[in-house]
Amino acid sequence: MSLSRKDCWMMRFDVLTIFPEIFDVVLGSSIIGRAREKGLITVKAWNIRDYTNDKHKKTDDYPYGGGSGLVMMAQPIYDAYEAVVRDLDYKPHFVYMSPQGKLLDQKLVEQLAAHKHIILLCGHYEGVDERVLEKLVDEEISIGDYVLTGGELPAMVLIDAVSRAIPGVLSNEESYADESHKNGLLEYPQYTRPYEFMGMKVPDILLSGHHANIEKWRRLKSLKRTRDKRPDLFEKFVLSEEDKKLLDADTDSRF
Repeated sequence: MSLSRKDCWMMRFDVLTIFPEIFDVVLGSSIIGRAREKGLITVKAWNIRDYTNDKHKKTDDYPYGGGSGLVMMAQPIYDAYEAVVRDLDYKPHFVYMSPQGKLLDQKLVEQLAAHKHIILLCGHYEGVDERVLEKLVDEEISIGDYVLTGGELPAMVLIDAVSRAIPGVLSNEESYADESHKNGLLEYPQYTRPYEFMGMKVPDILLSGHHANIEKWRRLKSLKRTRDKRPDLFEKFVLSEEDKKLLDADTDSRF
């Protein structure tokens, strides 16, 4: 079940984890904390250990076939999931945070923000029983090509990124539209007071009051920053005729 970004007014996140206590610490302040207070998003962490049938609260065991490490068991994860969806008349979008998943980028963030309800599974050890993936998971997502000790930090990164795409979470909708990666480019340079700091002055164009020229300057800086800092992104970006003219006319070698 999903909603368009325009119509979506509240996002629900449920996290299946063996470390539920860390989520409120990280996601209880700043922009995300305020969004939770306003009811724009809800975040609830469910302790997988509460649903294991093992008397010692174990959620992992040795892998069949041998090998190093431990594997998270299917039963406690499935029962925790059942507790989340027990009173629902729809299936939430189920995401497993995994180094084998597709890379989280701004396009994927936008797609995730269209869902009303997302369940995030945080793995540990050598991963989770494959039957969990086959039975429950809709997609696997990674935040980068490296390995972490668990899925909690990636889950919090995803929640933060997706929450910013929910209307009302940011105080100024334009600030979301102008952020790096939102339109495929890095954001232009930003300045605030004082006008001069350690001999460096704010570019005069920003004090000119000429909004059209300011927008052209910002567009040019955004294009150049992306070209010089992230050539991989720049290669994918489709330049408009106006973009090409801006770059061709530029004589400043600086960002």
